[in-house]
Amino acid sequence: MNNKIFKSSFLTTLFVLIATIALIMGVLFDFFEDQIQKEIENEAEYLAQAVENEGIQFFDSFDVNENRITLISADGTVIFDNQIDAASLDNHAEREEIKQAMETGSGMSTRYSKTLTEKTVYYALKLSDNNILRVSTDQYTVVTILLGMVQPLLIVLIIAFVLTIILSSRVSKAIIKPINELDLDCPENNETYEELTPLLKKISIQKQIITKQLSEAHQKQEEFNLITENMNEGFLVIDKNTNILTYNSAALKLLGVESTELKPVLSVCREKNFRDAVDLVLSGEKSVNMMERFGRIYRIIANPVFENDSVIGAVIIIIDVTEIEKGDEMRREFTANVSHELKTPLTSISGFAELMKNGDVAGETVVDFSKSIYCEAQRLISLVNDIIKISELDEGNFLAENERVDLYDLAGEIIERLKSEAAKKNISFSLIGSQAEVLGVPKILDEMLYNICDNAVKYNKENGTVDIIINQTDKKVNVIVRDTGIGIPQEHQQRVFERFYRVDKSHSKKVGGTGLGLAIVKHGAIYHNAEIKLESEENKGTTITLTFDKA
Repeated sequence: MNNKIFKSSFLTTLFVLIATIALIMGVLFDFFEDQIQKEIENEAEYLAQAVENEGIQFFDSFDVNENRITLISADGTVIFDNQIDAASLDNHAEREEIKQAMETGSGMSTRYSKTLTEKTVYYALKLSDNNILRVSTDQYTVVTILLGMVQPLLIVLIIAFVLTIILSSRVSKAIIKPINELDLDCPENNETYEELTPLLKKISIQKQIITKQLSEAHQKQEEFNLITENMNEGFLVIDKNTNILTYNSAALKLLGVESTELKPVLSVCREKNFRDAVDLVLSGEKSVNMMERFGRIYRIIANPVFENDSVIGAVIIIIDVTEIEKGDEMRREFTANVSHELKTPLTSISGFAELMKNGDVAGETVVDFSKSIYCEAQRLISLVNDIIKISELDEGNFLAENERVDLYDLAGEIIERLKSEAAKKNISFSLIGSQAEVLGVPKILDEMLYNICDNAVKYNKENGTVDIIINQTDKKVNVIVRDTGIGIPQEHQQRVFERFYRVDKSHSKKVGGTGLGLAIVKHGAIYHNAEIKLESEENKGTTITLTFDKA
């Protein structure tokens, strides 16, 4: 802006200066030209009066004059000329000033030299005897005068040019200084040019509007960040070139990266299903895909973002559905297992009943069939009861209230109930510890400890041992069941608490059971906020530890 003002003021000043000089010279030239014409007229009138009084003899005594004086007869013949021999001159009847004088009594004309450097002004006056007295003078033209003044004019112009630069620079700086010193943070508090007051008012109003808009935008951004950062789902926004525009921390966590640094999203995750989802959504279609990554299962929901019917980007939501998928898988497995477990005894019962219905069975065999039907029916009842227990624990619909239960006494009761079963394999029980109370549902606690001890007997070796240890700390009570049985292979230890899961199905069929015992233990522990720890080694035995809060 300073340069523009400087250039404008400089050019304006220079133009005004040159125009002023030209105007002054023109006015002066016109003034002096008029003066010369008046002098010629005066001189011509003076000479005419003299000639009228003394006749042509007046010129005999007339001193030499700078101006040319010519006396011309009525027919245009030159009678007298003070500079040139009259006889050598042509007839002047057709000269402009002579013709005007013949007609009006006086005439004036101007003629230029061939080089246009000089001009001659002629003034003719008609005498009483019809002769014409003409006075003429030579003048320099404007061009000649200017050429003669080139050097002084150049000096003047150079000085004026320098002064114009200096003054224009100072003026532009002086004009700009108050503008540069404006405080735009508080436009209404500035004291400056009156012409800028409306602009400053508008700036002040605009500043208030912008400040308000920025505050609202900042607040919305904070709200948006607060919402997205508290989402468990991953949130990504990408442009049409797959570059990440924004994201939340959940997205980084789910994708297993530390920072995207606004990189292309496909460089963050290269899974095929993820790439397919990005390609589809950027083509303008909504995409819902599943993806497995780092042992987890994710649902990818991608929606395109349009502007004027063109895709400009996409919003991608990443949801961890591992537990849901596992739950669905467990439900499917549970349904299949329940169907299988129910089908086996029902098939046996149906077969025995069919034979008995046809009357093809001897009396003694009927008794054996009845025992088998009874056993299978009991197995069905146990299975149904176990399923009901797990369902109650899952749903949290167990109606019994918590009571103080002594785990040492409970363990003693369970040992008594399992002694007959343990005696078949000559397995000995040991109860170690002292009384330790916890708050819980007696029936569930009994079921938990019974199932653990029952497994310790079923999967033990001949002449084995089962130790039940009860110990406690200031806040916790531990129940440890240790056996010398066949043990559990390492690869199966994480799954033994699943419903219907059996390590060795052939062995499990021999020992019986529903396959829900440890599942009930797991859900009972969850119900009581207890912890389960399993340690096992093949052919050496298994140790299961339950840790409860002390009552």
